[in-house]
Amino acid sequence: MRSIVKNDTVKVISGNYKGKTGKVIKVLVEKDRVIVEKIRMVKRHTKARSAQQPGGIIEKEASVHISSVMLVCPKCGKPTRTRTGQLASGKKVRVCSSCEEMITGE
Repeated sequence: MRSIVKNDTVKVISGNYKGKTGKVIKVLVEKDRVIVEKIRMVKRHTKARSAQQPGGIIEKEASVHISSVMLVCPKCGKPTRTRTGQLASGKKVRVCSSCEEMITGE
């Protein structure tokens, strides 16, 4: 089970964006990286593909290593580590280490 999944709120704990929080847009499992909303914005010069997709300088998010971010607990609002808990049905869930609250996700 992954500790960080899509739509989680995370806080950057190291690097140039240390202290900022954002929502996870995408998790790149094979590269151990995540793309976080409004974090590490880069500019890409693109060529026009069609009338609907014009060319120009487009600003978009770049990936951040997964070890540089920490999950923010929705209940206590603090960055926290997670552990794996198990429901009565046998399904594994993420649990906040500090407040013992179950963290839902995909």
